[in-house]
Amino acid sequence: MLIMPLDSNKEKNVKFNIANTKWAIVGSVNAFFDKYYNEDSEKMMDTFAQHYDKLLQQHEKEDITGLSRLNRLISEFKPALSSVLQPGEEFNGLCEAVSQIFNVILEGVKLQMENKIRRPNEEGPVMPGSDPSVKISYFCTVCEHHFEIPEDMKEQLLNSSEKIELPKHHEKEMEIRIIGGTKVSLAVEKDIESEEEVGTASSILAKLTKFDDIGEYLIVLSVGIDIGSSTSHLVFSRLTLRRERSFLNLSHRFFLHNREIIYEGTIIDTPLLDRYTIDIDAVVKFCEEEYKKAGIETEMVDTGAVIVTGETAKKQNAAEIVRRLSSESGKFVSAAAGPNFESLLGAMGSGVVELSNKNQQTIMNIDVGGGTSNIAIASKGHVHSTSCINVGGRLLGIDKNHMIWRIDEPSEFLMQELNMKYKLGDIIPVEEVRTISREYAKALIEVMRGPAKSEIAKKLMMTDDLDFSIPIDRYSFSGGVAEMIYGNDNVYDDIGKYLAEEIKILMKEFDLPIIEPENKIRATVIGAGAFSLSVSGSTCYFDKSIEFPLENIPVIPINVRKDEFSPKKLKEEVNLAFKKHDMPEGEELVALYFKDPIHRSAHYLLEFAKAIEKALPNSIANNKMIILIFEPDMGGSVGISLRRETTIQNNLICMDELFLDEGDWIDIGAPLYSGQAFPVTVKSLVFNKNE
Repeated sequence: MLIMPLDSNKEKNVKFNIANTKWAIVGSVNAFFDKYYNEDSEKMMDTFAQHYDKLLQQHEKEDITGLSRLNRLISEFKPALSSVLQPGEEFNGLCEAVSQIFNVILEGVKLQMENKIRRPNEEGPVMPGSDPSVKISYFCTVCEHHFEIPEDMKEQLLNSSEKIELPKHHEKEMEIRIIGGTKVSLAVEKDIESEEEVGTASSILAKLTKFDDIGEYLIVLSVGIDIGSSTSHLVFSRLTLRRERSFLNLSHRFFLHNREIIYEGTIIDTPLLDRYTIDIDAVVKFCEEEYKKAGIETEMVDTGAVIVTGETAKKQNAAEIVRRLSSESGKFVSAAAGPNFESLLGAMGSGVVELSNKNQQTIMNIDVGGGTSNIAIASKGHVHSTSCINVGGRLLGIDKNHMIWRIDEPSEFLMQELNMKYKLGDIIPVEEVRTISREYAKALIEVMRGPAKSEIAKKLMMTDDLDFSIPIDRYSFSGGVAEMIYGNDNVYDDIGKYLAEEIKILMKEFDLPIIEPENKIRATVIGAGAFSLSVSGSTCYFDKSIEFPLENIPVIPINVRKDEFSPKKLKEEVNLAFKKHDMPEGEELVALYFKDPIHRSAHYLLEFAKAIEKALPNSIANNKMIILIFEPDMGGSVGISLRRETTIQNNLICMDELFLDEGDWIDIGAPLYSGQAFPVTVKSLVFNKNE
């Protein structure tokens, strides 16, 4: 298919190097084959290259202009690729990635035809990057910064069909990224009718073989609900997810690209029936009212998280409130509560993680709420370590007359250590309130500066100590008590004001530099709504009869690597993993997680599928749901192989491009984007910890 008529005067003035373009495509295909097909890659590459050349040579006489040859290069790509790959996820993914390279060239062509770029008369190579609107650059996936590529290296990268070792940054090999130009959507474009227009590579490729393209950007509506020790509130966010792409990174995974808060709800005191029981009906009614105020229906919500935090997570009906809100607040709202998870969300929602990346510093964020202080060390855009201690403003409730109306377990312990004997209804002198607050603040500062050493600090700790292998540059505070640390004069019926004052005194005494974060009291709820979400790769496989969400699924890593894979090894490692987690195979719902188990060729996929069937006999016999998760992009291929080659015909989910660890639990939400990606929340659970 030709984009423009051959006799167009504008077309004659378009100049670019067709050979460079061709070798950029060939090089990308070669890198793809090397990554996914290993020992078969050389043979596949030879077959593809020969077929591609043959198809192009058949039209040499009729393709008399550069633009017509470019059109031919695009239109014959799929037929050439079909000589070595069958239509499917990998075929489509490679076509999508290559279309972006073509789009860079087409954008430059379009600008030339619109006289926005004037070319010199002499012939010479014109590569991506020579137009001011489009460039290629090195990209560091650790610090997410672009770096300029020398001109001679650009030419080498585009002209070489062999994989070239790229420079490292932060001890990790960089990638090649396209920057600038127009925002490219890989959705199928409408037919090009006007001779003034230049189409996209996706539109040309899509006309030749129908397949489901996935847009580069995905927009979802997310809710975060925080039921805390002192307060409860929610926030709605519009999340823009972007699929990362480069010449050598053909990922199908979506990553958070932009977050827009569209509604910040009212902050209320968390309703309790008594010391041990949350008033579930009151919380549900509050959330329903907030939905109405925001003008949002429950079915509009795509994803999100309910975070039952601090002392509230220990209430006897914490799990029940999560269940109610999860079922009544949208299609998928994840149940999540846990001290380390809260620390992570507090750091993300406060803006400190992003700030640490921007300033290339290490910042400790302390989210001081009603029942706990959740601590996270953010270093250069990544959360390095998390911890939590029972220090919060609502652990001792006192009214304006200093009458005690609430004493939580940590305060009972602390008053015993201080030889105080107060009970509900007693009047406590302000000096005693300050003494209690000072001890809480001392314990908090102690664990902020190093491991807990005093008996009080050790007793109040909820998690392990922080990892202090990285020096701390700055400190920031979020949470309700942080509002008072930074000067808010609001007074609540608790010791929050006194705790804030004591923290400020000790921070100054130890000369610990403080900065103010973007978000304070709303940090955790913003984190829950915007950062609790992971999204799987888009080459997944699932039985469409499965009802979502799937909640509280333990992740069981399987120690099988592609260099040591065998059916026997797989079965042994699956048995060992179930034994390690004290779980009989086939009785409980679990997710088996594989880092990189096999070489992705037809032979190994078949072997892997049959090995999975043999390794899970009880799951199959009991018709138990089988959930397989892979770090690399291979979920769709494995799912298809299992369906075709084994007795596993239903209750199957295969997902990929997720990064999980031992001890993780996940929730899997209803599929997004017509079933091509899944929202996943990775979490830890501490409901009823004391029980």
